Amino acid sequence: MTEQSKSCLITGAARGIGRAITRRLLEDGWHVWAVDNDPAALADLAACLASKRLSTRRVDVAVESDVAELADAINSADAGLDLLVNNAGLADPFSGPVETLSLTDWQRVVDVNLTGVFLMTKHHAALLRARSGAIVNLTSTRAFQSEPDTEAYAATKGGIHALTHALAQSLGPAVRVNAIAPGWIDVRDQQPGAVSPEPLRAIDHEQHRVGRVGQGHDIAGLVTFLAGPDAAFITGQTITADGGMTTRMIYAH
Repeated sequence: MTEQSKSCLITGAARGIGRAITRRLLEDGWHVWAVDNDPAALADLAACLASKRLSTRRVDVAVESDVAELADAINSADAGLDLLVNNAGLADPFSGPVETLSLTDWQRVVDVNLTGVFLMTKHHAALLRARSGAIVNLTSTRAFQSEPDTEAYAATKGGIHALTHALAQSLGPAVRVNAIAPGWIDVRDQQPGAVSPEPLRAIDHEQHRVGRVGQGHDIAGLVTFLAGPDAAFITGQTITADGGMTTRMIYAH
């Protein structure tokens, strides 16, 4: 890899939003280090995208030795790092009533969703600083609003929002740090072995002020913007991408 090649590291890259981001950055000419904790899904990703600029590796972002070994591998490959996308997370927001939520289950969500962002940043900050790179963290609109029985998930997504502006202060000016808070993003077509999904209902789309549910490419496009020169004056921000859903006042009638 040449010194000028743009290099990106994406966690949770094998499915969902991470897969859509991986696809977009490969299309844009980046070298992508795609990591995930699911070896089968990673193999499917490599087979589907089939690019020489794609490197895959099994990593549990909640295990510090995994993360440290990944940083060593990137450093040893003399690849450099221009962008870190902290996307990995346990996707199901529902954990049951708080009275019955076990400490073990709570801690696993915190370890993957929030501590994983910290560990990935800790071990790759030097690589990013050397290239005046950027970090994009994936949080959620659930950082700002909630449904019942989602305490662990909401706490981690709120934590990512706060961690983002804290890291922007600590790593700037060399490294910009921003976050994206997606709303409803339909990523059924971004799964291993995915087939064409059933169409969503009209009411699903009508809840959004842009007239449709989000797609993976909506978030991928925002990642490329935040990583690029047009976002050079943006850091410490969480950008909501939800089709306007959270801006609508709702009254019971």
